[in-house]
Amino acid sequence: MSTFAPNKENYRTFMDITDLKPRTGDDCLRIANSDELVVMENFGGMPAGRVRPMDHGIVIICTAGAAQFEYNGQTIQLNQNDLFLCMVRSVVEKFMSTPDFNCRQVWFSRGELWNMNMYVKNSLADVLPLKLNPKVSLGDADISLFDQYFQQLCYHMRNSSQLLYPEIVRSIVGTFLLEVLSVMRRGLNKDNNNMIIDNGGLHGKKLAERFLQLVEQSDGRIRRVDEFALMLNVTPKYLSKLLMDTMKIRPSDMVAFYTLQAIENRLRYTDMTMQQIADDLKFPNPSFFGKYFKEHAGMTPMEFRTKYHQDKKK
Repeated sequence: MSTFAPNKENYRTFMDITDLKPRTGDDCLRIANSDELVVMENFGGMPAGRVRPMDHGIVIICTAGAAQFEYNGQTIQLNQNDLFLCMVRSVVEKFMSTPDFNCRQVWFSRGELWNMNMYVKNSLADVLPLKLNPKVSLGDADISLFDQYFQQLCYHMRNSSQLLYPEIVRSIVGTFLLEVLSVMRRGLNKDNNNMIIDNGGLHGKKLAERFLQLVEQSDGRIRRVDEFALMLNVTPKYLSKLLMDTMKIRPSDMVAFYTLQAIENRLRYTDMTMQQIADDLKFPNPSFFGKYFKEHAGMTPMEFRTKYHQDKKK
């Protein structure tokens, strides 16, 4: 049985990328048959092609063997006792593994993060450094700790008749995710770690997360910070200060990061022409689109596409 169950809905821009939902089976544990929070005890296989979890983040801990794949264009190698955090809407492709590869997985939706009160304790403003550094190798103490969490999760999710069962499970997962963030922050380099600071209060963190959601959902089509500020009913100056307080990064940098990712996805995974990409992402013309990409990526869109396809053949 596959570890992932494809959602058959096709998307206009990424026709060859399969959007995914967590699979079902005896070793896939849920709260009341909901896909919002799923714990998988075994890997079970991986479909061919390019895949993308649209609605979930996924914590993956390799328990045996090894695997290699591309994650948003970055080559990732997983060995035993490596922890990998797959972010929502990220693209995974070219998956290969040894015959004995196995892993544990915890799938969680953004809605479940709210249910677990995670935003009170931590903001997903960590998204940029975690996207760039999604893997960490676990030490012996970490391995023992996460094994205990996993055993507790499996025990309580199999005993759904107990009182306060959903609350107990969410409490365990919430603490588990905080431990994951703690371990991953430890593995970040000094520069990335300095991007994460705990200022702004709960309101600021919620607003920062909402900004991140809007930027991600715009998929590169909105590039003016003042437009996002208007959607959030704040001034651009306030939004800039908020992002600096909570993430130590300018809103324009975050917008550019997601815009570049949207462009690169189209250059990698579609046959769209430069005109079509410029139109799709609401650039005024292909010339302006080309200048924007070269300014941020250091090469023209066509040079990027050519380099990507050359690298694929190696």
